[in-house]
Amino acid sequence: MSLSLPQHRLPVAWAPAANELDGHVVLVTGAYGGLGSAVARAVARVGATVVITGKRKRQLEQLYDAMRREGLPEPVIHPLDLETATPRDYEALAEGLQRDLGRLDGIVHAAASFAGLMPMAMHKPDAWLRSLHVNVSAPFALTQACLPLLTAAPDSAAVFVLDNPELVQRAHWGAYGVSKAALERFVAILHEEHDEGAFRVHALLPAPMRTTLRRTAYFGEDTLQHPLPDATAEAVVYLLSSKAAAARGGVLDLRMA
Repeated sequence: MSLSLPQHRLPVAWAPAANELDGHVVLVTGAYGGLGSAVARAVARVGATVVITGKRKRQLEQLYDAMRREGLPEPVIHPLDLETATPRDYEALAEGLQRDLGRLDGIVHAAASFAGLMPMAMHKPDAWLRSLHVNVSAPFALTQACLPLLTAAPDSAAVFVLDNPELVQRAHWGAYGVSKAALERFVAILHEEHDEGAFRVHALLPAPMRTTLRRTAYFGEDTLQHPLPDATAEAVVYLLSSKAAAARGGVLDLRMA
C-alpha cells in the first residue's frame, strides 16, 4: 500500500523566518503530546497566537507555564476532550475563537489515539471506536465547526498527521491503521472541496521521531536514536505558511530526503 495523495518534499534548506506567522491564530489538538507540544512552541516562536487543546487541563497548564518560562508568547488554553466532545462543544470553541481572537488561520490535528499493537480478535470494541473517533471523526467535526473562520481568513490551512502506510497496514495495527487510511481519504475529499481559495488542506507524514506513540508501537526499538519532533514541527510551520500553497491537497513526506 502506498500513499494515494500527491507527495511533496520540504524545500531544501527551508527555515521559518522569525515573523513567518505573525498575526496568525493557530489551533493545536493534542497540544501536550510529543508532536503537539513541539508544534505549539514552533508556531509561537514565529509569531502566531497558539490555542492549545487537550483533555487534561493540568497538562495544558504545565505546557503554558513551560512556554512562558521559555519566553514564548502567551498561549491560549482551551480544554477539549476529543473522546467525549459534542457538536456543541466544537461550535463553542469556534465561537470563542471568533469572540476572543477574531480569527483562525490554522488547525494542526496532532492528537492521536493508539491502543497498542494487537490482533483483531483481541481488539476491544470500545478501544476500536475510541481510536476511530479521535483519529477521524473528531478532526472532521472540529474542522467543520471552524470552516467559517478558516475560509474567512486571507490564507489558512488545516494540517492532518498521517503515519507510514507501508507499516500501519500490517497485522496488529488495528483501529489505528484503519483510522490513518480513513484520514488520508478525508484529506483527499476535503481538498477536492477546497482546491481553490484561501483555505488549504495538507497532510503530513513524519519521519520516525522520539515520541510516546513511537515507543508504544515499537517497544523493541531504541527510540532515543530518533530525533525529537522539533524538525517535524518546523515542517508544520511551513505548511501553515503561504509558501506551502503549491503543496495543497498533498502530503508533505518527511521520510523523503
